[in-house]
Amino acid sequence: MKKQRTGIFWFTNDLRLHDNPALMRANIMVDCLVCVYVIDFSWRSSSQYSLSSSGKRSKLFLQESLNDLSQSLNAIGQQLLVIDSNAFIALEDLIKRIDASDLFRSDNAGWYENRTWQALKENNDAVNFHSVDSHTLFDLESLPFGLANLPSSFTKFKNAVSNIEPLTPIEAISFLPLPPPNCDINLGHVYKPPTNHQFSNQFKGGETHGLAHLNDYFATEKPQTYKQTRNAIDGWDNSTKLSPWLANGCLSARTVMSTLSQYEKNTAANESTYWINFELLWREYFQWYAHKNGSKLFSFSGIKGLSPLNSYYPERFQKWINGSTPYPLVNACMNELRETGYLSNRGRQIVASCFVNELAMDWRYGAAYFEQVLIDYDVASNWANWQYLAGVGADTRDKRHFNLEKQTQQFDPDGRYITLWNGDLSLLPLDSVDAADWPIS
Repeated sequence: MKKQRTGIFWFTNDLRLHDNPALMRANIMVDCLVCVYVIDFSWRSSSQYSLSSSGKRSKLFLQESLNDLSQSLNAIGQQLLVIDSNAFIALEDLIKRIDASDLFRSDNAGWYENRTWQALKENNDAVNFHSVDSHTLFDLESLPFGLANLPSSFTKFKNAVSNIEPLTPIEAISFLPLPPPNCDINLGHVYKPPTNHQFSNQFKGGETHGLAHLNDYFATEKPQTYKQTRNAIDGWDNSTKLSPWLANGCLSARTVMSTLSQYEKNTAANESTYWINFELLWREYFQWYAHKNGSKLFSFSGIKGLSPLNSYYPERFQKWINGSTPYPLVNACMNELRETGYLSNRGRQIVASCFVNELAMDWRYGAAYFEQVLIDYDVASNWANWQYLAGVGADTRDKRHFNLEKQTQQFDPDGRYITLWNGDLSLLPLDSVDAADWPIS
């Protein structure tokens, strides 16, 4: 009698049932399946920079996303096991406890996640490992170059893939094999969103909310004015606001691109709808950029091997985080980020430029703080964007320096945003002591 194949599906950045090729492969290949998500913040870089594991907002968004995924799995007879532990230890233990024959996941751009995956492979010769492209528009086989030959700039990448169609999203999973019948694991253990949190947010985690927002956005005329409004520093309707759901995989990038294509075919196609496509390609480039560069994504000298003339100043770092620098617009942006877990793309560029240039800080500390607090944290987009701005990434310039006064006049001429987010309430000197540790009056 043929032995049953028992699989584990390791959810990471694919918290959804729609367009999930990795989960579909598990569906086809095994007789029994355990679905698991491991909450492991130990591999996050924020812990290396004396930052806590995660911000309150980002934790809540993740918890809501897991709760939504759990409910979706329950609806088709499956359950979600959530483990708060080191990922290697948790999965190694689970493999042995259920005598797993197969381990499945979606490909991940994170270096630490891939290191864990490789260690599991090396330690479990009898297990079949399956990693499937689910987080990108293309898979590696459809790219017109090998990963080692990834173009050195976004423009070259965009030109190289201009004639390639993104992969078509697959249908939503409506059936999955059940867990092993004699499994003694509490498969219903899910961290519920706290009921006593003191804040609310327009962003609600989960595939259900992500798909609803996607459909709502493309049911309007907003995509037709995206290019004109996308650089606004504030306002819900000025950009797509899809990034939080894309980041943790509640939304598939292929589904977003397919929805955009249908909108252009059936409703309108103009420079603005093209620009949404353009931004999705930027995200795509950074995913493959992270895959190619691995640990270099977190290196001070970046992929260029440069050494910026920056350092770490604890006082400046805290003032930047707390919105108490000498720069009102930067303060307002940081206050919004700290309170909401979200910041406009323009705001992110402004505060990152200030961090690298005016504050002369080691860019990795800024990237690590973003990793801690952003509800749309994506390892590739976050660290590659910071490298780009610091001049050690995929850019022909040395670094990008935004004129803060000019940015204020252009994006907040009446000071409304600065007032809204209390950007001018605590304008402190950059440093309280000079180079010789004498107090600055």
